[in-house]
Amino acid sequence: MKIGEAQKIYRQQRQSLIEQRNSLVKQRDELLKKGEKNESERELFSKEAAILELSINETTKEFDKNQEILDALTEQYVAVWNAEVARQQNDVLSKAAVDMSKIMEVARRIAKGAKVPAKDEQKLMDYSMELYMAAKNMAVLNTSNKKEKYDSLWDDEEEEQTEYDPEGKAENAEVAVDLPEISS
Repeated sequence: MKIGEAQKIYRQQRQSLIEQRNSLVKQRDELLKKGEKNESERELFSKEAAILELSINETTKEFDKNQEILDALTEQYVAVWNAEVARQQNDVLSKAAVDMSKIMEVARRIAKGAKVPAKDEQKLMDYSMELYMAAKNMAVLNTSNKKEKYDSLWDDEEEEQTEYDPEGKAENAEVAVDLPEISS
């Protein structure tokens, strides 16, 4: 069963238990009021109120169990959510590290006096005009070296648009829980 589905079921059960408990409390209070008004039947009303009090306690216990399961489901949901967010951050940081290494390599090649594709020079300029200018200044100093020609480091790279949906991952993560028994 999916965490989102289980949470929905347990929340519905929780609401049912709240309504059931409220109804029992209302009935108990009415019996106690009747017992105060009617001296002759006070003992009967008190006994019935005591029976209702036991039902209220049982309902409260069921509510507490339900709440524990809901809390556990929420912890699992948050754990899956956090794992997905961490994965997303790792993907972004990994891509940034790869891009940074390419940019530094382009700057190194330019500084060495090599010929690099205009696309690569543009990426370096977009990243840092200061680094680009420093590399070009170094290239002027290295004019005596043989000029190598390099292919682009970004050739045939398509911009990947990865869809991130931590909420969806958390909602649809599998969980093994028993469905609550709906009592009336």
